[in-house]
Amino acid sequence: MTIKSVTSLSSFSLWTFVTFSSLFFRVKQSVFFMMPSVNPDPSDKDSEPFVETDPTGRYGRYSELLGCGAVKKVYRAFDQEEGIEVAWNQVKLRNFCDDPAMVDRLYSEVRLLRSLTNKNIIALYSVWRDEQRNTLNFITEVCTSGNLREYRKKHRHVSMKALKKWSKQILKGLNYLHTHEPCIIHRDLNCSNVFVNGNTGQVKIGDLGLAAIVGKNHCAHSILGTPEFMAPELYDEDYTELVDIYSFGMCVIEMVTLEIPYSECDNVAKIYKKVSSGVRPAALNKVKDPEVKAFIERCLAQPRARPSAAELLKDPFFEEIVDDDENDDSACSY
Repeated sequence: MTIKSVTSLSSFSLWTFVTFSSLFFRVKQSVFFMMPSVNPDPSDKDSEPFVETDPTGRYGRYSELLGCGAVKKVYRAFDQEEGIEVAWNQVKLRNFCDDPAMVDRLYSEVRLLRSLTNKNIIALYSVWRDEQRNTLNFITEVCTSGNLREYRKKHRHVSMKALKKWSKQILKGLNYLHTHEPCIIHRDLNCSNVFVNGNTGQVKIGDLGLAAIVGKNHCAHSILGTPEFMAPELYDEDYTELVDIYSFGMCVIEMVTLEIPYSECDNVAKIYKKVSSGVRPAALNKVKDPEVKAFIERCLAQPRARPSAAELLKDPFFEEIVDDDENDDSACSY
């Protein structure tokens, strides 16, 4: 073979390679920019695998834990239909294994909560019971900045005006729940169950999975909640929606002082003893503003003297706080 023919062959081979490579790149590029499948190829090494999916296949749960409570864990999840991240809440029903009636009631209550629509309440999208894993699962929206406790720790220099705005939004959410037909008592309101959309300052009440739905007498009788935030009458198993106002008062203490109420107590028994005796948390003494302290005391008053959420919204404490109407229809981003 002559040198000329070798050169021609090499040129041909190079042309073939370039042409094939160009074609391959275009095909690969077109595939890359195609809309993702609802059921992605599990062989795709860049995709994050689901630990489990809901019965419809719409929601997939990841292993990442967003939060953990007394009877519930919250995981990061994905809504494949809408293409948005959501929160997968999971309750281990073995905690209620001795009370099947409570399990059925719990499931019914969470399902009813799906109908709630309020800008200061975390939206509940779906709920189901997994018989095999013995869990109750429900899907909720997630907010950009996590819960209020962590958000407040991260941003330590916050004006009283901002704290009042947050407080007012929490009360608006409580007022919606308490005036709902039937009345809904949260029973576990604390700063870790209030969520923040940091780019708008919007606040939403979450963790409604263990809320109590009560009749016309507005009375409930089971003990659930976080000890530091539980009203005295809740321990007595005879209470109304006003227990949420007491918990709200404790939230205000934490927002102002950055200290969880009764952190001076090293066990639940000591907390219960102080709460039942009417002893205020040490953190309240750190509230120096007399207006703020008086407002908190109103929230922590005895049940008969404790104001409703609607009454507190009219308190002079919020006199200079103007509602942000432009955020009325906004929702949490992902």
